[in-house]
Amino acid sequence: MINPTAKTGHNVTIKQGVVIGENVIIEDDVYIDYGCIIRDNVHIKKGSFIGARSILGEYLMDFYKYKINRVHPLIIGENSLIRTENVIYGDSVIGENFQSGHKVTIRENTKIGDNVRVGTLSDIQGYCEIGNYVGIHSNVHIGQKSKINDYVWIFPYVVLTNDPTPPSEVMLGVTIDSFAVIATGSIILPGVHICEDGFVGAGAVVNRDVPKEAVVVGNPAKEICSVSKIKNKLTGELVYPWRYTFKRGMPWEKSGYESWYSSLDIRGDE
Repeated sequence: MINPTAKTGHNVTIKQGVVIGENVIIEDDVYIDYGCIIRDNVHIKKGSFIGARSILGEYLMDFYKYKINRVHPLIIGENSLIRTENVIYGDSVIGENFQSGHKVTIRENTKIGDNVRVGTLSDIQGYCEIGNYVGIHSNVHIGQKSKINDYVWIFPYVVLTNDPTPPSEVMLGVTIDSFAVIATGSIILPGVHICEDGFVGAGAVVNRDVPKEAVVVGNPAKEICSVSKIKNKLTGELVYPWRYTFKRGMPWEKSGYESWYSSLDIRGDE
């Protein structure tokens, strides 16, 4: 069922059982798989794939009292790959080349940059800012008011919390600066600031800010060294800051980080 106010571009595929609401825009070369619900005021940009039984533009709380869907736009960036059974709420903007696993939830008032990946069963609880080239693995919980800057890695089963005295009406989001790594099973407590190139070890419980380039481990997490001291367990080579040794999927994939960064300086980009 397609609302007559919806606009579709060229070469759009809409499979059986799809419901499309009012004022929806679907650009060229979009594929919408079986049983999706595209609610009102959703804009899907060109080349995107929407997996089966996904819901885009999900209702916010103001719907449930009067059963009226007020204007809460959702924008899905170009060439996004949204796998089966995602639920993405309105009042959100997702950048280009977004990829998600299965059964991902993204709540309202979330802003996501370009080239972001969110793994299966992850939950972004809204009112969050996520930068570019962020990798969020499976089963990650991102609490409200979180701010994650560019080139951050968050591995499976990480939890970013936000209530300092639960249950309360106060929310203190976690801030993670660029190039930080949050290893598997870590818990980051409300209001913590993880600075650039910080490294949180697996299973850590972080209750205080992590300085730039610091490695913290344990419960409560304690600083043990600089990331520059960490070696590859197989080769013995130094591996951090990781941008100098890892490039797959990064904008410096073809040239290496230093050459890529130098080219930005030449162009005058930040």
